[in-house]
Amino acid sequence: MRRMLSPRILLSSLPNASAQKLFLIVLIIFAFWVVFMTSKDHTEFMVHLNNRIILRRWSIFKEFLHSEELKNTPASVEAELAVTAILEKLNQQIPPRPFQTHSSTTSAKQSTATIHNPQRTYCVGDQLNVLLVAKDYFGNRKEYGGDFLRARMSSPALKAGASGKVTDFNNGTYLISFTLFWEGPVSLSILLMHPSEGVSALWRARNRGYGKIIFTGQFLNGTSPVLTECGLTLNTSAELCQYLDARDHEAFYCLKLPGVPCEALTHMTSKNSNISYLSLEEKLLFRRFNIGVEVVKNLSIVVSPCNNKTNKKKKKCQIGMETPSPGGYTLKGRWITAHCEQNEFRAIKDINNCLTRKLIYLMGDSTLRQWIYYLPKVVKTLKFFDRHGAGPFKTHILLDTERHIFVQWKKHSHPFVTNKLFSMKDDNYIPREIDQVAGDSGTAIVISFGQHFRPFPINVFIRRAINVKNAIERLFLRSPETKVIIKTENIREINEHVEIFSDFHGSIQNLIIRDIFRDLNVGIIDAWDMTVAYRSEDVHPPESVIESQIGMFLNYIC
Repeated sequence: MRRMLSPRILLSSLPNASAQKLFLIVLIIFAFWVVFMTSKDHTEFMVHLNNRIILRRWSIFKEFLHSEELKNTPASVEAELAVTAILEKLNQQIPPRPFQTHSSTTSAKQSTATIHNPQRTYCVGDQLNVLLVAKDYFGNRKEYGGDFLRARMSSPALKAGASGKVTDFNNGTYLISFTLFWEGPVSLSILLMHPSEGVSALWRARNRGYGKIIFTGQFLNGTSPVLTECGLTLNTSAELCQYLDARDHEAFYCLKLPGVPCEALTHMTSKNSNISYLSLEEKLLFRRFNIGVEVVKNLSIVVSPCNNKTNKKKKKCQIGMETPSPGGYTLKGRWITAHCEQNEFRAIKDINNCLTRKLIYLMGDSTLRQWIYYLPKVVKTLKFFDRHGAGPFKTHILLDTERHIFVQWKKHSHPFVTNKLFSMKDDNYIPREIDQVAGDSGTAIVISFGQHFRPFPINVFIRRAINVKNAIERLFLRSPETKVIIKTENIREINEHVEIFSDFHGSIQNLIIRDIFRDLNVGIIDAWDMTVAYRSEDVHPPESVIESQIGMFLNYIC
């Protein structure tokens, strides 16, 4: 029998000390390898050995990028159930309406509007009610509701205006309520924006598909940019680049380019497509002369001061207050809240005192970017910090180093609709941005999104709103003193792209926002109410409206 050689015998057989040392090193390595391979954790160890420094955000991104599908977690299942519940509620509120001919739809000219229980004297603070009866083009009374109406009272000489509240009785009649906020002659306006048949068509068309907007992604292949189709969903069997947020069930895709990695996506742009989900007959309802037609003309009253009325003392405006409808009015071109007492921030000293040692994060669309353009016009010590980048949608930062003021605007992520090229390298969903904020008593977050969601099925907007709410709740757990303000959508111009950008879509999204955030301790800036009162029919309101919005914001944080 052959005898096994022991390590000591092997060592003595080697010619010199150097060879003996080399043999010992090899032996130790071999022993380590045997122990390591028999360990159940050797695979995990190898991963750590090959990746000694792991960047957490990158590893998360890679996980989302290569995951085959969005995984269901208890939180995501709960969110999807909430999306479904809200969608079912909306479908009940916007039922399908019959559409036979244009003449059978609601006619502004044939419909009637009369003051309900008219009085000899109207006093400041009173409520004025107008009863509207909807009729078709033959003069027949409508038997169902659903018309999209816009009501406003105004006194042009006083630069005064306020919205009216519309109550739909679902039988062809509507009650429009106005609060008489100021004295003097007041004119009343009720516009038929869309008949109920048009509302039904818009609702159905919105939720049929994603094809109304075409996204184009720009990838960098070496030094040459290459383009490919992208979107919230792509109906194709081709290989896709998946940009997924598994936690919040947010998804965006691009067609995979041969030989170009998915991480090479650098920029994005979009344009309106020729796809429409409306029939030719339905499109007639959205010709410009059929939108925003006055139901009643020359309806006016005179409001008296009636000094016997006692004004109740209002509490100071603060976060957490319920915002009524209407939430206020304009007078002499300035916004005045109806439910709380405002502090006037007219003097630069007062504004600086409020903003000193504040970190302010503006998260949303270009209607919120207007704030960061307006602020340095008023507060001259606020200066833009150049973070490089290009275009209007780069991240903007204002600094006042002496007073330690920091203001940042950052766009929200998909969907973002613009024909201007914007970078994808500083792109993030609002919930993820909120998660990055530590928060304290000197921190304020303002959130506004909606305009870019109008062309897409409503479940996209509902899901984003729920994810934002969840992120705010996480923020309040670690920092309950952080102030969060929600700025609602504003009305916009009427153009030929009604199917995509109608204010009807915005009105539904405003209802959703109020429903989802009603139990959170947040402040609401009702940009919808403001822009109706100002009669600002522009997606980017004038500076008088922006000044009023920022004034409300300062009241909330100081």
